[in-house]
Amino acid sequence: MRMYVASICCNVAKSHWLEPSRWLYANLLDGDIASNQLSWQWVAGAFSNKKYYANQDNINHFFSNSQKKTFLDIDYACFDNIKIPKILCETMPLEIITQLSELKNLLHLEDQDSLIYNYYNLDPSWHKGEKFQRILLLEPSIFKKYPVSSKCINFAIELSQNIPNIKIYVGEFEELLNQISLEKIHYKEHPLNTNYKGVEEPRDWLTNVNGYFPSFFSFWKKCKKELMQ
Repeated sequence: MRMYVASICCNVAKSHWLEPSRWLYANLLDGDIASNQLSWQWVAGAFSNKKYYANQDNINHFFSNSQKKTFLDIDYACFDNIKIPKILCETMPLEIITQLSELKNLLHLEDQDSLIYNYYNLDPSWHKGEKFQRILLLEPSIFKKYPVSSKCINFAIELSQNIPNIKIYVGEFEELLNQISLEKIHYKEHPLNTNYKGVEEPRDWLTNVNGYFPSFFSFWKKCKKELMQ
């Protein structure tokens, strides 16, 4: 679905990929900023002369539909000269503010060994059965830079209830240090928490493949070979 939406926004409506990608990320319950933004760039042909297009027949095939007479009901050769449909000409700026003010830190944090969860890590099996204080950290600075809708926040909070006795803390990581000693903080590595300090643990990876690859597909070929063994 994301590829279809991106194709319409970028390659039919001629929009830059950034603004519509921010809109989609803000509404994805399982959104990942890196995966989302890179997918939009790929569809738009950023750093490439190849764009991704999907016509109505393609969409009908994969959605088991029979819709006709839309602006996508054309042959692929027609996309090179397609005019922006009137329905796509009107645009408006993205205005999304993540609402965290309604969440209050009702529980006191103990100065003890603690696992720091966040929007990207709600793994219920992380140190399962071990004695840790478990904290879901929601940093306003992250959501100011990468805003998401209230439904996404509510979804994350609901998921966090799969983690027994988790405490929700709205604030910056540095504020935690006022209550918890640095050496007692444990967290999983992620590009969006480079400001964290304490005991860093690795994320769970799909494979052991690493290094530079010129495209996702060249990377995936290596991964597939390892996974098939």
